[in-house]
Amino acid sequence: MGGYRRRGQLGPAVPIAPGARVDKFEVFFDLVFVFSFFIITRATAANVSGRQLLHAALVLAVLWWCWVVHSLVATRVRLGEGYVPVLMVVAMAALFAFALALPQAFSDPTGSAGGPMLVAISYVVVRGVHMILYQHVVRDSPQERRQLRRFAPELAASIVLLLAAALIPPQVADPDHAAMIRDGLWIAVVVVQFATGFIVGTWGWGVTSAEHWTERYDLILIIALGESVISTGVGGNLLGKPVTWPAVAAATLSIVVTAALWWAHFDFIGPAARIALHAAEGAPRVAMARDAYAYLYLPMIAGIILFSIGNEEILHKITDPAGGLAEKVDGPAVPMLFGGLICYYAVNILFQLRTLHTLSWTRVGVIVVLTAALPVGRVLPALGALTLATVICVALVAVEVLVMSQSRHALRAAVFEERTSHEAHEAAWRARWHDLREPDEPTTP
Repeated sequence: MGGYRRRGQLGPAVPIAPGARVDKFEVFFDLVFVFSFFIITRATAANVSGRQLLHAALVLAVLWWCWVVHSLVATRVRLGEGYVPVLMVVAMAALFAFALALPQAFSDPTGSAGGPMLVAISYVVVRGVHMILYQHVVRDSPQERRQLRRFAPELAASIVLLLAAALIPPQVADPDHAAMIRDGLWIAVVVVQFATGFIVGTWGWGVTSAEHWTERYDLILIIALGESVISTGVGGNLLGKPVTWPAVAAATLSIVVTAALWWAHFDFIGPAARIALHAAEGAPRVAMARDAYAYLYLPMIAGIILFSIGNEEILHKITDPAGGLAEKVDGPAVPMLFGGLICYYAVNILFQLRTLHTLSWTRVGVIVVLTAALPVGRVLPALGALTLATVICVALVAVEVLVMSQSRHALRAAVFEERTSHEAHEAAWRARWHDLREPDEPTTP
């Protein structure tokens, strides 16, 4: 695996270097997750209920575990080099099939098993590709091979449970009993997967490039925020109805809230956590990467999706010609809107505690204010509820800009110094291209 020696036409797998960044193929691979988040949001928004939200959480958790395994592989090998992209395209196709089948994964439990079977088979292919690739890249490391074998029970149990969730419920006559069995098996899958990360521990693992790891997870969080933008336009059906000033106002408020969520993480907490992960070494770095990124990013993304679904329902009400500006939103839309925001900020506090070992009173305050504002939002008109949520989120940004001014400037100075130093080094290296002399005669290909 070492270097760029060619084998055939594709060349070998190339290891990750300590300063590696995310390459373009990894961003291309993430397009499948864009579609997956879209499917989960659309399927849940089509029929909002407690059980539907449970199903969305389960499929998101299983999908996220695929992402975590994928990110582990990316810590050892460059996914865009050598023969690796060929395997990754196979995984992309399987993951796309997995996303396509998600709406049928929790359909009539006594009906056809085709959809659930496609979910299980696609999952087997995705995990199989990752397992084969990782086994190959660690073939010369007995320690990592032993650690990889400790994940074998999780892989086998997950596959067996997903196959059982596809095959057993159709054999049960009582639909309610069949649904309980299916949901229980999916819950068991999630418990087995995420418990394994703690049971296996950090021994034998390594995060070669902290820069690559943080950038990879930050990009997937941005993709989730992008889903809230898509939900604003497509989910609210703003393209299919006459443009009205209330609809434009609602869409603008939704974008502002999404921007405030971006700011809450990427303005200060995210860049500071990146430095903290760079500073950590050995087992503490692996533990931080697991706890803060592999585990806590999932509920943050869940909060964004929950907000997106509630926001979509509110937009439906505002853009409905039969409604009016004074009409309130019935049902779970407002609780989901505020609940998604509370979930996002609460998990972001846990992320800050785990990486920086600090606690911002502004974040605690915004959770208290959002919780107190929820009953008010339920009695306000649809546009009023959305405006209230927007004002609270923007107020957090404004307060933190003022209160954390010195810390923000110090962080920005450190990040800017690092960036300019890196850019100067790159420019100096690329300057050698300017000194290349043209050959006296053209070469024959």
